[in-house]
Order: sequence, then structure tokens, then C-alpha cells
Amino acid sequence: MGRVSGKVILVTGGAMGMGRTHCELLAEEGGIVIVTDMNESEGQATADGINKAGGKAEFMSLNVTNEANWKSVVDKIVEKHGQIDVLVNNAGILIIKPLEETSTEEWDRTFDINVKGVFFGTKAILPAMKKAGGGSIVNISSIYGIVGAPMAAAYQATKGAVRLFTKATAVDYAQYNIRVNSVHPGVIDTPMTKDLLHGGDEETVKAIMGTTILNRPAQPREVSYAVLHLASDDSSFMNGSEMVVDGGYTAQ
Repeated sequence: MGRVSGKVILVTGGAMGMGRTHCELLAEEGGIVIVTDMNESEGQATADGINKAGGKAEFMSLNVTNEANWKSVVDKIVEKHGQIDVLVNNAGILIIKPLEETSTEEWDRTFDINVKGVFFGTKAILPAMKKAGGGSIVNISSIYGIVGAPMAAAYQATKGAVRLFTKATAVDYAQYNIRVNSVHPGVIDTPMTKDLLHGGDEETVKAIMGTTILNRPAQPREVSYAVLHLASDDSSFMNGSEMVVDGGYTAQ
């Protein structure tokens, strides 16, 4: 317990799914968690649940595609808490479609949230981390940022971008003691994948699971432990690295 004790941690997309689980585990480990999301009711519920369980959390509304909104949220956190120690860029969307059926609007929206949101968040947080003498940025990518898969060109393009954006930022800001790493989940049982894993036929589920050698999807908390590790000082010599949490999907 206490692996991120006293650290001020901003998590995007924290209202539901993996984001909520990240927030809960980071709070259990002593973090002061700022839950951000556009879903205000679920986001507030996440923060309330953490506080009720004895943790420390607050909710702030954030549209990750709005640069001015990012600046406002970061300024408020710094004004109240003095600094931000960890940023978890978790917010993202998934579109499962063949490339030829993907509209320009869908492509742009996927990039706006999955890539531009990470860019805006990182850009907004860097001055505060530099002033504080360091910090940790954890970017949620995907196995689909490493290997190819059917019917996910837009999503994969964004997650590949996040993967290399992470490394580029790590190179640029290591001099300020700011570490930037990425997490690459495999198939996770979340609201985002619920219809695919539990509503599809056996053939669809088999296709989604792909080469996962553990033959099951992960629970969100199994990914959250990787986020916790990168957020904590336990990973003090990790920078620009990739943590793959995929049940062996990319092993063969």
C-alpha cells in the first residue's frame, strides 16, 4: 500500500471502464486522484465512490479535444494542490470497421480523442511538471499500436501514433526528470468491448481474442497494476518504454 502516496494524479476518461479502475487503484495506493471525463454523472460517481472507500478523489469535467479546457483544468489543479505528479492519458474510443467503410468524420474523431487528446494533455502538463522537478506521464496505447488486426485501421493508426509520441516525449523531457511510458493492453473486458465479447457469436469472440495464449480477456485491474507501476517510483528507471499487458497476444 502507499506506492503513490501523496502524489497528485490526473486521469482522463476516468468515469468508466479501465479509467475508473485506474482511478480506484491509484487512490487505494494513496494517490490524490483527479477524475476527469465528459460524462459528469459517472465521473462524479467514480470520485464519490473513492472518497466513500476512504481514498482521496475529485471530479473535473474535461473534453480532451479542447486545448483551452485542458489549460483550465491543469491550472485549477495546480492552484489547489501545488503540482501534478502523474498524468494518465487514458481517454479513447474504438471504431471497428473496414477501412473502406470508415468515414472521414470517424477517422478524424478517433484521432482527435486518441491522439490529439494525448498531445494536448501532455503539452498542458509539462510546465507544471518541469516546475515541480519531474513527474510521470502514462499513455494508454494498445497491442493494436504494435501489431496489425482486421477492421481497426483508424484505431490502430492512433495507437501507433501514441506509442511513438510517448518515446519522442520521453527523449525530449528526460532532462527535466519527466518520465513518459506507454501501456499496451490486449483484449480487456470493459464497457467498450462488452458487445464484442459478450454479445457476439463464437466466431466473432474468437477473432477478437486473436492469439491471446491465456485464452481469456483481462480484467481492467490487471491493466491498472501496470499503470500503478509506471506512476510510482518503482519504475524510476523506465522511460520511453512499453508495458505490454496482453495475455500473450503478441507473443506469437
